[in-house]
Amino acid sequence: MSGHMTPDEFRRYGKQVIDWIADYHEKIESYPVLSQVQPGEVAAGLPDHPPEQGEGFDTLLADLDRVIMPGITHWQHPDFFAYFPSNVSGPAILGDLLSAGIGIQGMLWATSPACTELETRVLDWLAELLDLPARFRSDGRGRDGAGTAGGGVIQDSASSACLVAILAALERAGGGTAAREGIARRHTLYVSSQTHSSLEKAARITGIGAANVRVVDVDPVTLAMDPAHLDALLAQDAAAGAVPVLVCATVGTTSTTAIDPVPEIGAVCREHGVWLHVDAAYAGAAAVCPEFRWINAGLEEYADSYATNPHKWLLTNFDCTALWVADREPLIGALSILPEYLRNTATTSGEVIDYRDWQISLGRRFRALKLWSVIRWYGAEGLREHIRTGVRLARELAGWIRDDPDFELFEDPRFGLVCFRPRWEGVPDEEADTATLVLMERLNASGDLYLTHTKARGRVLLRLAIGGPATGDRHVRAAWERIRQESGQVRLGDGGPDMRG
Repeated sequence: MSGHMTPDEFRRYGKQVIDWIADYHEKIESYPVLSQVQPGEVAAGLPDHPPEQGEGFDTLLADLDRVIMPGITHWQHPDFFAYFPSNVSGPAILGDLLSAGIGIQGMLWATSPACTELETRVLDWLAELLDLPARFRSDGRGRDGAGTAGGGVIQDSASSACLVAILAALERAGGGTAAREGIARRHTLYVSSQTHSSLEKAARITGIGAANVRVVDVDPVTLAMDPAHLDALLAQDAAAGAVPVLVCATVGTTSTTAIDPVPEIGAVCREHGVWLHVDAAYAGAAAVCPEFRWINAGLEEYADSYATNPHKWLLTNFDCTALWVADREPLIGALSILPEYLRNTATTSGEVIDYRDWQISLGRRFRALKLWSVIRWYGAEGLREHIRTGVRLARELAGWIRDDPDFELFEDPRFGLVCFRPRWEGVPDEEADTATLVLMERLNASGDLYLTHTKARGRVLLRLAIGGPATGDRHVRAAWERIRQESGQVRLGDGGPDMRG
């Protein structure tokens, strides 16, 4: 078989693929949540060399079932509770398919005006749905009502959003010298122990250096960043000749969904003239519900950039991170390079957005189509219902844990994440933590559910994240019963906990 796939062949195989995906979602509960293969097992099922002659698509679909599916951990499984949800939905899948089918490269407005203008409008829609400050919208202005407008852009991940924010902050802090001449002095970033690790990686990439990532103390109970310690570090570093660049405040940390006090942090940043980036990768989606808009406190007054991931909890398949800036000028100043081969009338007119200047790479996919599809299909009401369902299920689970004398709830869940642990009464802390990890491994090995863990206030906790569109009451109840049952099978003794039932 050779040659390009004809439109008729595409129709035939495309229908098979759509049917395959629909069948997969219908029977997804029949799979073990966590892949059961051993390292190298998938590769062993694949030929060592590529085919000399083209093969039919039917054989590829057969190998998908035979070789690939055993090596899949099923993120859309209703019993997937490990990491924050990575939602997919029918409208998002179809939007992504349309994007692939159209096949454009949206680096410039001129290379497909609809790619740029739809993204600008959809990010404005999302800012409205989340009740974000007007200055984050494409027609907004700076805090004083003057200056360059802000706006939104779709990045591939919150990690990239943090990296782009740091580059914009460097541009503003040094008046463009970092981009032109490199970093000649010590520059510093400010995070807490609960901040996502992507900030340290971004420090390495930008040349700031991991050693110049300053770790601010957290409240020992809430795990929220301490503004007073931030203030002291900023003053200390400035006095030592450093250039403070950016503070990252988190709304809903990965570990426990702790919330940094953005208004207080913002006031400190304002005093020291430092860029404030707010990372709400997971929890930001909750603001589609009016009852959760308290998480936006401080954004209007202080935030220079803000990011959240529709691909986590807002039914839009990966990758889709929404990043907004209050002033696009330092962002574009840091990232815009215009070689001759990219010059065109629209760009030089200054009347259009070229999103290549808002991201690291030159090329970009038409991601806005899937977010547009989701918002139009669900509407604000449907999105709110999805968020509220996850929160309700998390609160019900927390109630069962609170009422069980053999378990300890870390704290009442704010969103869809529940952190807890067995009490293991009379067992030393280190052995109890090991027992908790053994329990998690037993549960995950069963294939019936998938959890992860964290460590907070010195103790190992189980993390159970609820938010998948297929997850319902019966799945959460069954998971809790399985956890209770399995905890009784972890044997404790002089040799420590073991896996035997």
